[in-house]
Amino acid sequence: MLSINSCKVRRFTLIVSVILAAAIGSMASTSAGTDSWYLLLNKSELNPPSYVFGIVWPILYILMMVSAFLTHKKIFSIFIIQLFFNAAWSWLFFRFQMPLIALLDIYLLIAINIYILNLMYKENKLAFFLFIPYVIWISFASYLNLFIVINN
Repeated sequence: MLSINSCKVRRFTLIVSVILAAAIGSMASTSAGTDSWYLLLNKSELNPPSYVFGIVWPILYILMMVSAFLTHKKIFSIFIIQLFFNAAWSWLFFRFQMPLIALLDIYLLIAINIYILNLMYKENKLAFFLFIPYVIWISFASYLNLFIVINN
């Protein structure tokens, strides 16, 4: 009975954690479209329009949540840690205007998530495939971040 309750607690914690990470991260970047610091940065030609982020991130958070839900026994602790680095990136980049530190954060985030992908692959193939778009997106985001570091 204890393991059933602990499974429910872990799953509930994952859901709440993903929602909190999304909310906390977005609090730092909501003014990016009007922030003069961000608008004046030299950005890659591949940088999507601001509205794309508002479409992509909710989808990615849902996919992350489903993946974590399916593999919670294997990835619970490390997944919570990656959510912290996920939310921290927005604060480091947008709010504190520290693109180099944000780049280091996102590189660590990518490394953690490659490890999570490995755990998911062994545990649940559906979770693995649902998590891949997130890892691809943060890898693309790291390119955009690197471009800003190099060109500003």
